[in-house]
Amino acid sequence: MRSGGASFDVALGPELEAAMAEHRTEVNAIAEGPWPPTFEDTIAALEGSGDRLHRAERLLGYLTSALSTPELRAVEAEMLPRIQAHHDGVAFDARVFARIEDLAARRDELGLDAEQAAALERYHRDAVRAGATLDEAAQARLGAINERLTTLAATFRANLLEETAALAVPVATAAELDGLPEALRDAAARDDGTYLLRLDSPAAQPALEHLHDRALRERLYAAAVARGRRGGPHDNRGIVCELVMLRAERAGLLGFGSHAEYAIADQTAGSVAAVMEMLEAVAAAAATAARAEEERHTAALRADGHDGPLEPWDWPYYAARERRARNRSDDARLREFLALDGVVQDGLFALAAELYGLTFTAREDLPVPHPDVRVWAVTGADGRDRGLLYLDLYAREGKSGGAWLDGFAEPAPLIGRRASGVIVMNATRPADGAPVLLTPLDVRILFHEFGHALHLLLSDVAYPRVAGFNVAFDVVEFPSKFHESLAVAETVLPRFARHHETGAPLSAADVETLEGDERESGPYTSTQAAAASLLDQAWHGLAPGERVEPEDVDAFEDAVLERHGLAVRGVGLRYRSTFFSHLFAGIYAGTHYSYTWSAMLEAAALAWLDEQGGPTRAAGERLRDGLLARGAVVDPLAALRAVTGREASVEPMLERRGLV
Repeated sequence: MRSGGASFDVALGPELEAAMAEHRTEVNAIAEGPWPPTFEDTIAALEGSGDRLHRAERLLGYLTSALSTPELRAVEAEMLPRIQAHHDGVAFDARVFARIEDLAARRDELGLDAEQAAALERYHRDAVRAGATLDEAAQARLGAINERLTTLAATFRANLLEETAALAVPVATAAELDGLPEALRDAAARDDGTYLLRLDSPAAQPALEHLHDRALRERLYAAAVARGRRGGPHDNRGIVCELVMLRAERAGLLGFGSHAEYAIADQTAGSVAAVMEMLEAVAAAAATAARAEEERHTAALRADGHDGPLEPWDWPYYAARERRARNRSDDARLREFLALDGVVQDGLFALAAELYGLTFTAREDLPVPHPDVRVWAVTGADGRDRGLLYLDLYAREGKSGGAWLDGFAEPAPLIGRRASGVIVMNATRPADGAPVLLTPLDVRILFHEFGHALHLLLSDVAYPRVAGFNVAFDVVEFPSKFHESLAVAETVLPRFARHHETGAPLSAADVETLEGDERESGPYTSTQAAAASLLDQAWHGLAPGERVEPEDVDAFEDAVLERHGLAVRGVGLRYRSTFFSHLFAGIYAGTHYSYTWSAMLEAAALAWLDEQGGPTRAAGERLRDGLLARGAVVDPLAALRAVTGREASVEPMLERRGLV
């Protein structure tokens, strides 16, 4: 997708077929090249190949998540195993691997620059991790596993979409919705005068913070956590068990003791032991703080005439009520100061201009995949075309829950390909004619995904495999978490938080409250995050041949919480396995700890930025040039240390979250 945009109106099946055929021809020409190989005729040529397939795959990924239909899901189910088989065919091509291995053996005499050396190292490492050194029988089994895994992941996603729609909670009268903000009530209204509370993803439904009716809160929570675990054709428990078993078998074929070992060997953490040490430190601190907070909320529950105990559908309600009483902070009131256009123009884009010199120009002339979607061309301070940014913000039928950044095209200056990313969210659509007002959580999410987009847009690396956010998973969340925190910084928030009618600024007290939200909610969110990552390590720590039966999934999850001291009843388990898309339909299997690992880097960077006087152009250029623009060419931990003068560690992160 070049700076002039692209057409989204393509027949994906035929396009993917044609793109794979084109890529096969390109790879075959590389494999048959002269000997000995050179960097240019092998690594650079591989990097330049497959552009059409790259774009088609990215479009498939976006459409099946953001605009899913039965027809698209059928295309996905048919094409994903074939795409995987295609990529395995490239990985297993002995002619291609011989060229890569020869170059890797001669790397010191090739005169490579830093980017070329990083690309060669990555290609060799990828090939080995993909099974290029295995014998023919092992490769055949590995290929069969990979194809089955893609089918299972697609089925998991399709089941979750069906379950999320089917389990929406019907409500007969407005009285039952007492406490629900007007915007959420309007979004739930149906033409017959009743209401339908649609489910968000994951289990933390925003309505739980507001509904006074405890029985309705329980119904909503129960519906959310029932997804994929209630029997029938869309039950995901069997899929979860088969996925983890196959991943463990694949890891064994490649010489690892578990999928977690396989995944973490390619990360900056380096070992399962290092990951577990960090997670257990966070879990212990978070659970201790959460139990103290649980006592307060239990007392409030009993004061309301309920015997208790405090349940997961109670905690969000009493935590929000406590927060409003202490800070006079109310999302319904704060939304009046968070109009979408102001957040985008005076928040996201102004921050990117201040830190990195970027300019965003609306492009009404470019095609978009849906009428909701808006697009901007992005230009650097030097006038260089950095690519395109799309925003797709509203919930709709056929859209997966949550928020994410999709790349329509990753940056590849080697072949003239500019970055093109789309931020996808599920904000509540306003009533006709009403202003688009965001919640504070919406704003944080938007800045988070914008951080990922900036990582893509700021890339200056020629070779796509080591450019942009093609870095270790456990640091890819650093730019997103860093920019998310800046959304509520006292140096940033007042610039865009103005009343949508009067233009009045947000009060200093409200700014202080929002800036302190991470600390205030730290015990709850950190307990949930630690539990999710430890659940990931438990599933993907299974050895080849170990098996969990579908009927034992609940018990497996409960045992993880007990084992790590995280069985805090009022907190519960935010990500039940059957709707944990990051693990079972995404790319974070074995590496969900990345969010917490990246938070250590974020704490170091934010402390350094405070010393620089907040977001300044000088600070932004240093961060961009030293880390964000360099992709996987630099060691991210060493680069951050060079930029900030700090070593990332767990204690500053715990302090930011109010856990020490």
